[in-house]
Order: sequence, then C-alpha cells, then structure tokens
Amino acid sequence: MKIGEKIATRFAFGEEILALGRENPNVYVVDCDMAKSCKADPFAKELPEQYVNVGIAEQNGAGVAAGLATCGKIPFIVTYAVFCSLRMAEQIRQEICYPKLNVKFACSHGGVTPANDGASHQGIEDMGVLRTIPNMTVIMPADYNSTKKLLRAVAEADGPMYIRFTRDAIPVVYDEDQEFEIGKAVKLREGKDVAIIANGDTVHLALKAADLLAAEGISARVLDMHTIKPLDVEAVAACARDIGRIVTTEDHNIINGLGSAVCEVVAELGCGTVRRIGIQDQFGMSAPYERLLAINGITVEDIVKHCKDLL
Repeated sequence: MKIGEKIATRFAFGEEILALGRENPNVYVVDCDMAKSCKADPFAKELPEQYVNVGIAEQNGAGVAAGLATCGKIPFIVTYAVFCSLRMAEQIRQEICYPKLNVKFACSHGGVTPANDGASHQGIEDMGVLRTIPNMTVIMPADYNSTKKLLRAVAEADGPMYIRFTRDAIPVVYDEDQEFEIGKAVKLREGKDVAIIANGDTVHLALKAADLLAAEGISARVLDMHTIKPLDVEAVAACARDIGRIVTTEDHNIINGLGSAVCEVVAELGCGTVRRIGIQDQFGMSAPYERLLAINGITVEDIVKHCKDLL
C-alpha cells in the first residue's frame, strides 16, 4: 500500500497470516468465531488443517492454543481486543504467560475504531491490562505496511505476544521497505523543541501535528512507539534528556497505556514533563470513529495545543 492510502490494519493481518501459514505448517489460527471480522477467513478456507474455530468461547481458545504450543505449533488466537484482554485474562496469565508458551494474540477492533459498535466492543483497556502480565509483549502497528512487518516478527519471535489491529481504515504512513524491530521505536521526525510519542492509529495524527508545528517554527521529534512492552526506554530517555517536553498520543485509556509507560521512564529519570493524550478514563459510545477521537481530545489540533502549552 502507498503512503496516504487508507485501509484498516486488520486487512494486513488477514493477508500476512495466510502467507505465514503457507510458508510454515506449524502456524495455526485459533478462531473465536471472528474470522470474517478479523479477516482470517481466507486462512480458514485455504488451510483448514491449520485452523480451529472454538466458537464464542475465548477461554477455551486460550486453552486450545496453549495445548497447540506445547506440541510445537505457533497458534494465533483471533478475536476482538476487548474480549481477548478481559474475557480470557485469567487463562492468558495462568495457562500461557506463566509457562511462557509461544502463543500469539492477534486482535482486531482496538481502541475506539469499532466506533458504531459501541462501548461493549471498543477495547480501550487491553494493552494496559496485558502489559502488566509477566512475559507478555504488547504491540500496536501504525498502519497496513507496518502491521505486515511486525506480524512476521511476532511469528518469528518466541513467547506470548499481543498485536492489536484497527477495525476502521487509517492512513498508510510507511513505505513497504521500512523495517521494524519489536521493542525499538521508529523515529519519523527529528526535532529539538518538543517530542511527540504515538502508536497505532494516532501516529498519522502526530505526523500532521508536527507539520503544523514546523510551519510555525516549532521543531517536533515524532516517535512511533509501536511496542509498549518492552518499551524502548532509551528512545524515551533521549526525549526527556535532550528535549524535556513530551506529548504522548494513543487510542487507549490514558491510564496504564503508552502515556503511563512513558511517564514511568521519565519519573525514574527525574527530568522532563509529559502530557498524555488518549481516552479520558471513560467508556466509549456508539458514534463515528473520528467523533469518538474528538470527544476524547485525540485530534491533530489537540496535539498541537499540548505541544504549544509545554513550550
């Protein structure tokens, strides 16, 4: 996909998981009856021997995936972000993360991108919940192209990993040649006046904000912190030491998400100021995606305002 085109990252998952399954017969999909929404249906159709549908039974899906992992398979549990992180949280902790099994969680409908589906389907606590569980890696790619690259990295790495996709279309910000490393932020803009650290569907907003700030003579460093656990501590520390003014932006509750992770690093360093932009510790509602972002102050204009306030 070309830069600027809009497509939901769940489509990238559907294409790349099929490619991975074709290459490696040990790659399995454990579907919680969400294949159509999560775009795993081509995998199910073409590779039925590597596909298991447990129905709307997420806890059972975790157990099945754990069993497959003990047999040398690489299972990807497919469901919505909210149902994975909350409904199967105990099984993730006890059956997968505690024994450090090689189970992957590929979850669509992250943040408020489910939009008109309403609060019950909007996963706004998921990354915060899962980053507190030992041995879990937590990732949210910024676009279609980065989703493909990071999903492949997830498949090749060992251990429990959670990767989150959008339901709604978001702009492509990377070209197809960009490389990614789990746990390593991507610096998209260099800057000296303020740092904007974003992930997922807010990265394109951060880039637009940086452009507006540049037009006013304000230099903004922009980081795509696609992995919030393990966090790229050095990249955050460099922002705190070199710039001292950081704005975090995420489609997630501001409690225990990217903003909290960045604040933890800055607090321990003892230098720098952080402003957190994200879901304002409230449930979602049924409304268009862009409207939900605006209600929570997650817009280009809000990012610009917070950056100026810090200056």
